[in-house]
Amino acid sequence: MPDVVTIGETLLRLTAPPGFGLEQTEILRLEVAGAESNVAIGLSRLGISSGWISRLVNNPLGRRIANKIREHGVDVSRVIWTSEGRVGLYYLELGQPPRPYQVIYDRAGSAFSQIDPEEVDWNYIRQARLIHLTGITPALSLNCYRLICRAIQEAQSAGLKISFDVNYRSKLWSPEAARQAIQPLLPAIDVLFCTTQEAIHVLGWNGDPETILREAAQRYPRMTIVLTLEEGGALLWYEGQIYTQPGYPLEPIDRVGAGDAMVAGFLTGFLHGDPLRGLAYGVAYAALKHTFIGDIAWCNQSDLEQLIHNQQARWR
Repeated sequence: MPDVVTIGETLLRLTAPPGFGLEQTEILRLEVAGAESNVAIGLSRLGISSGWISRLVNNPLGRRIANKIREHGVDVSRVIWTSEGRVGLYYLELGQPPRPYQVIYDRAGSAFSQIDPEEVDWNYIRQARLIHLTGITPALSLNCYRLICRAIQEAQSAGLKISFDVNYRSKLWSPEAARQAIQPLLPAIDVLFCTTQEAIHVLGWNGDPETILREAAQRYPRMTIVLTLEEGGALLWYEGQIYTQPGYPLEPIDRVGAGDAMVAGFLTGFLHGDPLRGLAYGVAYAALKHTFIGDIAWCNQSDLEQLIHNQQARWR
């Protein structure tokens, strides 16, 4: 059985080549892209067994998604196959400053958005060590919100650790709606991932990053929190202490999926009983993800160790 199970929707991503706008390009690159599957892939590539649960249409597009995720060693045996709905899409324009990234979603009525929590193999999940969820899923439909609530209940009853990435998407819902949905879930969360902006605007925690962590820890004293910083790097709240991991100099090619790489890197260390190593892995993995086109960071543990070693050598 996998150590980690993730649940969520994966889309097909259609990306204009770097330097081309969506209005301009005659070519779109097809990628498989989903926050939860990105994490499952990242964990698998770092040696942590993982499984991914979703609901896909049994057609060539759905099979392409499952096959690509399986290719990285992720168990997709509990994917729910259906003839209903559709595979969701999103279109991406890789902007360079001052031109921003542009995302256009085409995911309404997707097969996953119509999921019934009763379709899920909960016994499979109960045998894992940790379940990873994100704030994208409850934004998709009422059924998806019920799915997240059921997943948390099942994990608690089985004694699993629960990991949750706020992963706010402004094109899916407002900060207020996200806050109303996510706040009731927080007392059950063991490991929380969020950006500084998500902490302020979605969760309603105010102040500088260290103040945010201390305020959150007062409300949720047993929670481990990874707070990513806009300038790179991250802060970790763990057992009453704050730890800092600086970022790396970057020449980004594609930043989409970097947050998922952060999650996968941190959970790798966390599951090995070393959250500080997880913090170092997470920041390194996120940095390396910026250098790959697509949502997936094509790295392994030795790549992370080498980057961390090189940074430490520069500090000496």
